[in-house]
Amino acid sequence: MLGCPLRSGRPRYGPARRRGRLPPLSPPALDLPSQFTTDLRQAEQAKGRYAFISLGCPKNTVDSERMLGLLKLDGYDLVADPDGADFAIVNTCGFIEAARNESFAAIDEMLDLKRAGKLRGVIVSGCLAERQKEQLLEHRPDIDHLVGVFGRDEVTKVADRLLGGLEEQRLVFRPAPAKPLDDTSRLRITPGHFAYLKISEGCDRLCTFCAIPKMRGKHATKPIEEVIAEAKGLAADGVRELVVVAQDTTYYGMDLYGEPRLAQLIAELEQVEGLEWIRLMYLYPMYFNDDVIDAIAQSKKIVPYIDMPLQHASDRMLKRMQRRVASGPTRELVQKLRDRIPGLVLRTTFITGFPGETDEDFAELCDFVEEFKFERLGVFTYSLEPDTPAARLPEHLPEELKAERRDQLMVIQQRLAFEWADFQVGKTMDVLIDGPVPGEEAAWIGRTAADAPDVDCVAYVTGEGLHPGDLVPCEIVARTDYDLVAVAVGEPK
Repeated sequence: MLGCPLRSGRPRYGPARRRGRLPPLSPPALDLPSQFTTDLRQAEQAKGRYAFISLGCPKNTVDSERMLGLLKLDGYDLVADPDGADFAIVNTCGFIEAARNESFAAIDEMLDLKRAGKLRGVIVSGCLAERQKEQLLEHRPDIDHLVGVFGRDEVTKVADRLLGGLEEQRLVFRPAPAKPLDDTSRLRITPGHFAYLKISEGCDRLCTFCAIPKMRGKHATKPIEEVIAEAKGLAADGVRELVVVAQDTTYYGMDLYGEPRLAQLIAELEQVEGLEWIRLMYLYPMYFNDDVIDAIAQSKKIVPYIDMPLQHASDRMLKRMQRRVASGPTRELVQKLRDRIPGLVLRTTFITGFPGETDEDFAELCDFVEEFKFERLGVFTYSLEPDTPAARLPEHLPEELKAERRDQLMVIQQRLAFEWADFQVGKTMDVLIDGPVPGEEAAWIGRTAADAPDVDCVAYVTGEGLHPGDLVPCEIVARTDYDLVAVAVGEPK
């Protein structure tokens, strides 16, 4: 298998993931009585029982957590098994064809239960609902309610209407707001020791292959004071690793303050007590300025890990993709990051088989990967999205060629990743414990600073008396494929 396998959580798309649909969420994983969720009280008598399936990216996870929190506040009980529940909610992804197919499969499974009389209703929310509401209404007319991305905060009203037998207002779609929605009062579905923090919504990039701006609107920055307040609440809830997400993280602040403010945000997040690791995801190369680089390099909490999707290395492809960043400046940026941030781990993603990609373009991409030796890398084959400019480009490539190039690139990356993992053997580094190895004594699954939750690799740790959320110094003693094998050598921090 060419990539780190999926361990848990939301499925990811591409050859580096072992995919499977996420099952309905389970109440034990969600009932997290803590300072951050004290307002999520349990009603004396439940208004109804529901199952919830959350699909897609971390931004969608935050949306799911917000809906779950609102439903609990309103007196609805979450159940693990949709069979026999009053209703089910499927919070969907509509990013690419693989994501849509997975969402359709989850919807169809819930509709089958409804037809069998085991569910009273099905609510479909999220990006697929936003992007393809007409198709959903036409081909799956027994969906009870559709809730768009920006209708999520009305989920309790939708549930009330469903259980009340009211058929009006089946569709809840709202325009993208000028500022992001409130993400507090979340019922988190991540393990207690890490959480996603969404700092903005939407995207202004208009890449030709991407439909995200159609689903999530233009970029809208969450004010710094709101982000910091949310981070403090999460830290008080026991969060040790904060994963900062957005569609375009380096663009943070441009719409609200008239200039990028990511460096300032990093400096203020650094002051939040209780946080040990802060991880930055989705950093677009444009606006990745010296202030941001210095803030990362000087920080004691920002881990030396940068997720920066580049998509290609050929100027001809970058221009067709409308990335607005040429290969030369990108190379300079990557080298600058390597030079100025000690121990940096770089994650990126690339697309193979974009319309018009020649053998020369692909060779340039392979050479780029060989040159800069990305520690973490994912590859998508180009997915033709009907409502995007790239769909109208000439010279679309056969699916077989797209996949062949993807596999060739991942063979290169596999070798580079194995070399990097071999180089870690003998080092001592902190590992954040995510949980026990099922069926094993004193064996744990954790992550080093080099690995983001769900999408990267893991470290298998041997050690007595550890717990999820412990940050423990470990000696790396071996690797197994992409993953590290470690022994705890000190007390948890």
